[in-house]
Amino acid sequence: MGDDIPLAGLVSILVVLLLLSAFFSGSETALMSLNRYQLRHKVRQGHRGAKLAERLLARPDRLIGLILLGNNLANFSAASLVAVIAFKIGGQPAVALGTLILTLAVLIFSEAAPKTLAALYPERLAFPAALIYYPLLKITYPIVWLINAASNGVLFLFGVRNKGNDLHSLTREELRTVVHEAGTRISSRYRQMLLSILDLEKVTVDDVMVPHNEIVGIDLDSSDDAIEMTIAKSQHTRLPVYRDNIDQIMGILHLRHLANLVPTEFDRESLLSLLTEPYFVPEGTPLSIQLVQFQRRHQRIAMVVDEYGDIQGIVTLEDILEEIVGEFSTDPADGENDVVKDIAGTFLVDAGANIRDLNRSQGWELPTDGPKTLNGLIVELLETIPQPTECLKINGYPIEIVESDDNRIRSVRIGQRLHSETKTN
Repeated sequence: MGDDIPLAGLVSILVVLLLLSAFFSGSETALMSLNRYQLRHKVRQGHRGAKLAERLLARPDRLIGLILLGNNLANFSAASLVAVIAFKIGGQPAVALGTLILTLAVLIFSEAAPKTLAALYPERLAFPAALIYYPLLKITYPIVWLINAASNGVLFLFGVRNKGNDLHSLTREELRTVVHEAGTRISSRYRQMLLSILDLEKVTVDDVMVPHNEIVGIDLDSSDDAIEMTIAKSQHTRLPVYRDNIDQIMGILHLRHLANLVPTEFDRESLLSLLTEPYFVPEGTPLSIQLVQFQRRHQRIAMVVDEYGDIQGIVTLEDILEEIVGEFSTDPADGENDVVKDIAGTFLVDAGANIRDLNRSQGWELPTDGPKTLNGLIVELLETIPQPTECLKINGYPIEIVESDDNRIRSVRIGQRLHSETKTN
């Protein structure tokens, strides 16, 4: 047959076979390199090539069988054709040289180059290829089925079972990696918000609550003037109402409800009639769960209690949202004055400050898996209340006790981080 076709025709057929081999090799890499989540997104947008690619990848054994069938047919046909061309040109000695040249041509033009291009631009090659492969698979299905049956039989003998190719769910850490690698596709602010949402399971109500000793509320045992002063100066719309101490809470007062009272009718009895039942949550509740509970119960404030039922603090919906989007308020009362930078480059810090707030505002890496305040962290480490001028190092940060009294540390001075060791002096 080769004698009836001119040499130029044989060479043209050889070029076509090499192009077919390049198509099969490159499209295989492109289809297998597709980001499955981006593919799902394009499918939802109605992209035809994406839809066909998803159907093909649902049964990768059939797809690979089809590609290998086409690729091997092209390569083996090219090898036979080269033998004919080489024999025509130089006889038997030229056949070996032709085989060597074909091997290099296949490696460069039909394997390495198209696969590299496909790996760089998988969607550009995969979607057009899917438009070809999908009908081609219908035509060659009997042959592909026999090939798959034989290959799956061999794998079965080695204990390999086909469990499908479902798109597995991402773990939280894998999703964090996806968000990090999104780069400029997501603004830094939105990226931080997404990461904060993923971290809600790690953060508990204990980490964001207003502690017991800082709760602002209405004490019914105080004077009328004191109650009116508390209401007038309140920066919150909801205040706990109690007798003597917060553990004797009576309910929650929404200040908006006071507008319904005539000023001359304002007294303790009318105040009590406006209270709503307090909502209690156990300490250690993850913020992800508490956010859902707030939504289900239509609540915005909850009292955090320990295992004995004693109130440890208050957590609000705003506290949880601030974990996601950052601080809503820039009022000094929200902790802006907890840190003051001095001339020496160190920081004078209120020891009662929340460690997570300090880490977030200052970019520090103080431990957060134990006590919630700087005072608690230092006392736990030293197992005693230190005296002023005493120094220690926590996670590489040199800390000097500036002021303390009999029951707590008042303020400390923190220097620049040196290394990650924890020492005391």
